[in-house]
Amino acid sequence: MARQSRTIIRRAIRLKQNLKHPLFMFCLTGAEILLIADISRLSRGDDGKLIGYQRPEVKKHVQDITNYLDTEAGLFPNSIILALTSRTKFRASRGPRVDDGLADAGEIEIQLPRAGGIRPAWIVDGQQRALAISKSKRKDMMFPINAFIADDIEIQRDQFLRVNNTKPLPRGLITELLPEVSTVLPANLESRKMPSALCDLLNTMDDSPFKGMILRASTPAGAKHSAVVTDTSILRMLQESLTTPSGCLFPFRNIATGQSDMDMIWATVVVFWKAVKNVFPDAWGKSAAKSRLMHGAGIRSIGRVMDRVMPSINIQNPKALALVEKELAILVPVCRWTSGSWEDMGDLEWNEIQNVPRHIRLLSNFLVRTYVQKGHRA
Repeated sequence: MARQSRTIIRRAIRLKQNLKHPLFMFCLTGAEILLIADISRLSRGDDGKLIGYQRPEVKKHVQDITNYLDTEAGLFPNSIILALTSRTKFRASRGPRVDDGLADAGEIEIQLPRAGGIRPAWIVDGQQRALAISKSKRKDMMFPINAFIADDIEIQRDQFLRVNNTKPLPRGLITELLPEVSTVLPANLESRKMPSALCDLLNTMDDSPFKGMILRASTPAGAKHSAVVTDTSILRMLQESLTTPSGCLFPFRNIATGQSDMDMIWATVVVFWKAVKNVFPDAWGKSAAKSRLMHGAGIRSIGRVMDRVMPSINIQNPKALALVEKELAILVPVCRWTSGSWEDMGDLEWNEIQNVPRHIRLLSNFLVRTYVQKGHRA
């Protein structure tokens, strides 16, 4: 298997794509993959910084692959993509036919980790396949490997997003990773980058009314009891306000240059949602099962009220928070976030509101209409 006890050496092809991050094609046994490669799971450090980029294990999918690998007919053409450290060595073969100008042949040498040491590779794509290999009886089976050299985790995240862009990755995982990638992304991902960055700030900044309340892919198990709002609800609320011309955050974006006034966007969002927290204290901070304000329908609907209220507020006014609270107070008599029924919505019970387009539209229209009508009379 190896010429030396502390290395794995394989015949490999080096593709001439990127001089800074060489791309290699070779093969490893299942046992070797598990020996050299780690799965970088998504989590956050003590400082709140994002660590890793992988999704949780999908048990049924892993078991299905394992069952297949254990059969005699098992065929595994799908490659696993690894990010290798710069300690990896490549020696090109000598001879006239080992380099055709596009790729060259040679040997790749991967250092094995010592007991308890850091492994020299990370799985960028193929997490579930690697887990299935670890459970398979066929540890000596050869698997195709595509690998690139990258010590920088940002490069690994970037490749992870691109590889999985057309696969059914959990939306929450993709959106949480987006702010950590600085390279140019596909348009469908780029449009979700700013809302995700704002969502991250809302969940971590001390002056945010949502601090610690947003459930994200990286939320540790011990903190999930206080994470009462899903990031999907926050993301959609922000994205709608940022991308719709009638949204209160839309004027702070320059679509032509791609620049945005993040200070004004942040101040607008924080002031409004602090006012929501203060005006509806009994409904704030509870689970969606106990408060429809924290529910997807409530967040989206109040977000549309934000688009009505905030254009008339001078966010730089020291009294901006009090002014927004005064505007929202108009809605207090008609809201049924935790009990009762919405009289002007066909007596729909408070907990019958669901996170579906019809109910979001119904609740949004009612709240905006009430705000406009009662605010005009006042």
